[in-house]
Amino acid sequence: DYERYILPHMRRIFERLRAAGVPSINFAIGNPELLPLIAEAGGDVIGVDWRIPLDRAWQIVGEDRGVQGNLDPAVLLAGREPALRHTREILDRVKGRPGHIFNCGHGLLPTTDPEVIRAVVDFVHEYTA
Repeated sequence: DYERYILPHMRRIFERLRAAGVPSINFAIGNPELLPLIAEAGGDVIGVDWRIPLDRAWQIVGEDRGVQGNLDPAVLLAGREPALRHTREILDRVKGRPGHIFNCGHGLLPTTDPEVIRAVVDFVHEYTA
């Protein structure tokens, strides 16, 4: 049970980081139902995966907090065009709002083509410039 066994410890970690003036990202993904508790635990930015739309995540964690995510890393395996299409959808949903850090909603898969990754990175830089 996250609320009983994990939340108190995570809260203490993020309180100490904040007291020390250290920026923090709470990247606890995989269960959107826990997002309210994850946000309660702390962190300047909350990482979310592809299982929740970014606008919904912001409603849950608070409009004043940064959100990191949330491209499904499996989309990168589909090739350049599908990856760019999904990337554009995410960026369009964000609409240039401050506080968004574009990222995969989890680590990259080992078989991901580096050229697809490069294309996505370049696209994000160009599209958000």
